[in-house]
Amino acid sequence: MTIARAWLLGVALLLGAAMSLEAAEPVAEPVTLENLRAPEPNSADEPLAKEFSLGRAAHFLDSASLDWQQSWKCFTCHTNISYLIARPSISADAPAHRAVRKFAEELISLRWEEVGPRFDAEVVAIAAALALNDSATTKKLHPLTRTALDRMWTVQLETGEWKWPTRCAWPPMESDEHYGVTLAAIGAGAAPDDYAKMPAAQAGLTKIRLYLKNNPPPDLHHKAMVLWASTYVAGLMTAEEQQACIKELLATERPAGGWAFSRLYPWTRADGKDQDLESSDGYGTGFVVFVLRRAGVPADEPAVARGVAWLKTHQRASGRWYTRSLNKDNEHFISHAGSAFAVMALAACGEK
Repeated sequence: MTIARAWLLGVALLLGAAMSLEAAEPVAEPVTLENLRAPEPNSADEPLAKEFSLGRAAHFLDSASLDWQQSWKCFTCHTNISYLIARPSISADAPAHRAVRKFAEELISLRWEEVGPRFDAEVVAIAAALALNDSATTKKLHPLTRTALDRMWTVQLETGEWKWPTRCAWPPMESDEHYGVTLAAIGAGAAPDDYAKMPAAQAGLTKIRLYLKNNPPPDLHHKAMVLWASTYVAGLMTAEEQQACIKELLATERPAGGWAFSRLYPWTRADGKDQDLESSDGYGTGFVVFVLRRAGVPADEPAVARGVAWLKTHQRASGRWYTRSLNKDNEHFISHAGSAFAVMALAACGEK
């Protein structure tokens, strides 16, 4: 009888294990340039995921970034720049991450040496992305990151800003110079090996402080970018200004528990449609939660906790978080950046 019971128990355990494996989410093959399948376009109609999955988020970010790299042969703030900043929040040990990082390094070592950058903003964006990536991975400043950062100061204008592309009209990243100034400050401040103490960086940061003094942030998103930068670089905000920005961000939370990008960044749509000022979205929620955590707001602060809950219950089936473009309803590239900030926000709150 004892042997029979033991045998039955063993069978039950094996069946249970098999059922658990069957029910478990299949492990996706790592995304590479060889097996890449472009993700479907970002759409408000995509169904929500049945359950939150960081693995699906990683798969979407890997696919979107590699697809942009392969299709357009360039870096953009809303896709592969955001990717380099965010991917280590999940894991830097992924073929796609290595491929995107290599592509960025080869821009500096090959294309910039042969024909130069496409425009000054590319220098700022690549330098900042690689600096934040170094900070999150090796904790050492890569020689090519240093090259990009050093070059960044050589194209800074005397008034503190950089020539920034605005023709696309894709807020917040390709719409005005203020974003570039704060991104440069974040990159320089985050760079390992005390890069911000180097003479060129000190001179450049002095110009940035002057620019921000002469050009106060015009809206809450710009204020939040300065707040993020101020967690790395002294003299960008007073303690009172930091607390005022935090208070304003908390007050902008929507009833659903997240944040709406359209309330952070006022913008007149090019397609003539109305902005959705009420719905929480991936970019608004991910960005605000991440910046609040960078600014020292505890993860258990009720609004932050509600933001985390919103993110974990509003991931889409593909792994992304949807955000509607503020400009046109066929340009929802901000969903890529929103998905990047979502995983950064969750990591900053200790979520896995």
